[in-house]
Amino acid sequence: MEKLTLITPTFLFSAISLILLAYTNRFLSYAQLVRTLKDRYMEDHSALTHAQIVNLRKRLHLTRSMQLFGVGSLLLCVATMFLIYIGLQIISAYVFGIALIFLIISLSLSVWEIQISAKSLEIYLSDMENKK
Repeated sequence: MEKLTLITPTFLFSAISLILLAYTNRFLSYAQLVRTLKDRYMEDHSALTHAQIVNLRKRLHLTRSMQLFGVGSLLLCVATMFLIYIGLQIISAYVFGIALIFLIISLSLSVWEIQISAKSLEIYLSDMENKK
């Protein structure tokens, strides 16, 4: 195994930061959507609105998990840098490996969430087609 340097984990900093920003923006848009769906559901308890609420709940849970694994990855990158700084090379390599695994999990959850989001749009599209 090659020796890790302080540069290696810092490469992930900008990527993880941008990913977390995207996750946060997604979460904020969900918050607005929840408010809109609540008002709509209070007026009309339609099956479409209920399906959207169920779908949104799944997406919120996935987004929270995506954020947690992303933050965990970032924290482990910082820990890796600290371990390199104090000279614990072998431990830093394992911690960095775990950080990469957390990032992989976060990105995988993001793909899953995108699929659910597409399903949500399909629900709306099918409802519009049924009303024709």
